[in-house]
Amino acid sequence: MGSYDFEGEPYVVIEREEPGFGTFLLGALVGAGVALLFAPRSGEDTRQMLGEHARRATDTVRDAVEDVTDRVAERAADVRDRVADRVDEVRTSVRRSQQQVVDAFDAGRAAAVEARLELERRLAETKAARRDAGSV
Repeated sequence: MGSYDFEGEPYVVIEREEPGFGTFLLGALVGAGVALLFAPRSGEDTRQMLGEHARRATDTVRDAVEDVTDRVAERAADVRDRVADRVDEVRTSVRRSQQQVVDAFDAGRAAAVEARLELERRLAETKAARRDAGSV
């Protein structure tokens, strides 16, 4: 294969987009324009018909926007509720862990006090035994 030099040559960039609502609306407008060209109606009838179609289209778009808005609001509420539930679960878990630490600390303190008392008791017994042995 040889090397090609395209510098200075014109080129075409092709971008492909998925058809969406804008494409649909453009098609509807073109179709309405073609229908008007071939419609056997008077200007007044055509204007009334266009006005009615425009009102219907406006109502349809308004209903669609309200529907989407409602769905987005419902999803947002669901997400907010799930996040709040998860935060509550984490708080409960943290409180439970804190209580376990406090309980373990209290148990350790109680064990230390008990060990100290036992040590003092044994020390007292040992001193008493030495005193008794020295006085005999």
